[in-house]
Amino acid sequence: MSAKDRVTLSLNPETVERLKLVANYRKGAKSALVEEALERYLNPERRRLLDDAALRRLDTVSKQVSTVARDVAIATETLSLFVRYFLTITPPLPQPEQDAARAVGRQRFEVFVAQVGRRLASDHRLVSEVLESIATHNPDLFGTAIDDTAPSQSEPQAPTTPAQANGSTPPNGGSDHG
Repeated sequence: MSAKDRVTLSLNPETVERLKLVANYRKGAKSALVEEALERYLNPERRRLLDDAALRRLDTVSKQVSTVARDVAIATETLSLFVRYFLTITPPLPQPEQDAARAVGRQRFEVFVAQVGRRLASDHRLVSEVLESIATHNPDLFGTAIDDTAPSQSEPQAPTTPAQANGSTPPNGGSDHG
């Protein structure tokens, strides 16, 4: 054990209390904590190196979070577009066919879950594959994609009135208001 010099310090009561709390939390001596703090303060070059390392790590984490946020946004948009499309085009099944459809649906879902599990286990993501393929083969796609929120000229618009839904027109010249 090396010899140490004894130094007497005068500290205000709040600082002494915080020193006791931190020393108890870290399960160490107050003198070791003061020595560590003075070492950091008196050697700013070492602290700068630690700060630089922490900033590099934060930059890496920030990039990773941005990638995750992008992937979640892509997955959310993809899922919502698919659900909207599926609900729009899928007619309800007649009652006698529903039990058979449920059985097939359960089988398909089991296959789907197994495929998701294999993809997650391999770290090979379909979204990444699709984006890389688009970037390679059709890089202008993202800039020229049609906004599907507005109906296109080729898409039939959904009927807005009950009369339009059953194919008839109101007798007063096309308007069913008054």
